[in-house]
Amino acid sequence: MLKSLAQVLPHAAQRFGRKTALIMDGREFSFQELNALSNALARRLVKLGIERGDRVTLYSPNSWEWIVSYYGVLKTGAVVNPVNVMLTPAEVAYVTRDCGAKALIGSADKVGPALSAGVTKLETIAFGDVALPGTLPFSELISGPAEFDPVIVDTKALSTIGYTSGTTGHPKGAMQSHQSVLLNVAMTAQMHLKTTLDTVVTALPCPHVYGNVVFNGAILYGLTLVLHSRFDAAEIASSIQKHRATMFEGVPTMYMYMLAYPELEQFDLSSLNRCTVGGQTMPIAKMAEVERRLGCPLLELWGMTELAGLGTTFPSYGPHKLGSIGIPLPNVEARIADVADPRKIMPRGEVGELMIRGPIVMQGYFGNEAATKEVIEPDGWLHTGDLASMDEDGAIFVVDRKKDMINTGGFKVFPAEIERVVAGHPAVAMVAVGSQPDEFKGEIAKAYVVLKPGAVGDVESIIGLCRKELAAYKVPRLVQFVADLPKTSTGKIMRRELRKLDS
Repeated sequence: MLKSLAQVLPHAAQRFGRKTALIMDGREFSFQELNALSNALARRLVKLGIERGDRVTLYSPNSWEWIVSYYGVLKTGAVVNPVNVMLTPAEVAYVTRDCGAKALIGSADKVGPALSAGVTKLETIAFGDVALPGTLPFSELISGPAEFDPVIVDTKALSTIGYTSGTTGHPKGAMQSHQSVLLNVAMTAQMHLKTTLDTVVTALPCPHVYGNVVFNGAILYGLTLVLHSRFDAAEIASSIQKHRATMFEGVPTMYMYMLAYPELEQFDLSSLNRCTVGGQTMPIAKMAEVERRLGCPLLELWGMTELAGLGTTFPSYGPHKLGSIGIPLPNVEARIADVADPRKIMPRGEVGELMIRGPIVMQGYFGNEAATKEVIEPDGWLHTGDLASMDEDGAIFVVDRKKDMINTGGFKVFPAEIERVVAGHPAVAMVAVGSQPDEFKGEIAKAYVVLKPGAVGDVESIIGLCRKELAAYKVPRLVQFVADLPKTSTGKIMRRELRKLDS
C-alpha cells in the first residue's frame, strides 16, 4: 500500500511506463509523461516557496493541466484544495481565505476573475503560455527538469481540503488524509474490478470527490482515462465508440440526457461492460432503460465529500439491485440509526439516518470544531444527513434527506446559501428556499420571497443578484412572490410547507 498520494503517479509510471494514461482534447499522455510534467511543476513550486503543509487551490475545468497540477502539488508535500469550477470568484475568494491558501493554480478564464474578486497575497499560476497580470504562465513552470523526489509525509497527514456547502450559508472544508483517499480509491477499484484492460470515459469534474476517485483509480491501476471537460451526449457516445471504452462513470443527469439523445442508437457502445452512477438518486425505470440501451450493468454508488469519495456501492462481480446505493465498501461500516437517538439501530426495512464509520471518514472541518462535533460522534460514526433503510441482504436504499439540502444534477445546494444572497436584495423582506422536482436535474431550487412594503417584485433582478454571488447550479430557477411564509410558533420558517404556496 502506498503511503501518500504523492507516490501514486511515480508508482504508476514505473509499473505502466509508456502505456496511455490520459486522453483529452485530442492529446494523449503516457504515465511516464504525466509523471515527468508533475515533477517539473513540483520543482518550480518548491522554488516559489511551497512547502509541506501549505494549501494550494486548484480552480479550473477538467484539463490535463489540472491532473498535472494535482499530483505536482502533492509531490511537494502541500495540501490540495480542489474547488468546484462553478463557484463564483467571490466564493473562491472566501474558500482561499478560509483555508489559508498559499497559491492558486487554474485556467486563465477562472484565475483572472478570482484575482479581481479579491483573491490576493497568493502565488498565482494560470494555465497557458501567456501570463495574465499578476500570474505566472503554467507552460513556463513545466518546462524545466523532470526529476523530483516527492516530499515524504505521514500517511495520516492532511492531503486534501474539499469544500462542501454549509447550512450556515458558507461552505465548510472537509479534511482528508492521504490514507483515507488512497483507501477509498483502492476499495472502489476492488468493488468495480478496475484493471489495465479498462478504458474509462467520464466528464465528472476532477475537483468533485466522485471525479477524484475516478481519475485517481485510473492512474493507480493503469486504466486509460478519457477525460472530457464537459458533458455532451453526442461527444460522450462518440468517445465511447472511438476508444472502445469498457466503463462510463457519471451522474443521473448525464444518463438522462443520453437516453433523450435521439441518435444514441447509431453509436456502437458494445464495448461497455459496466457503468456507474452516483451523486443523487435515479428513477428505477430510467436505470433499467440505461442497462437495456447501453447493454451493461449500471452500478449505483453513494458518497460524500466527508468520506473522500464513495461510502457504498455494489460490486461489479455480483448481483445488484436497481434503486439501491449498494453495500458499504470493504473495511467500512454502515448503520441505519434512529434519528432521535444515533445509538439506537433501526430494524431492517425501517427508515432512519444513514451513518458511516471507518478509515475514510474525514478528520473534521477545517477550522470548525463545532461543526465537526455536530456530524462525527465520539466513537467515530459520521452523520450523513440522509434518511435510508437497509434490507435483509444489507442493501441500502436512500429514501429522503434529513436536512433541507437540495440535490440538483448531482450538486448539493443548501437553502441557507441562496437565502443569504436573496435577503440582501433591497426589495426583499423575507425569503425561504425550497425545492421543486425536475425531470433532468432531479431537483431545482425555488425562492419564495416576501417583499418589503411598497416594493415591486422583479424576478430578473433577484436572479441576477444570485448569478453574481453564487455558482450557477445554486441559482434558483424559480422565484415566487408571496404574502407570508409558513412559520412555527417560534417564528422558524417551515421549508417543508413551502410547496403549499405554489401557484
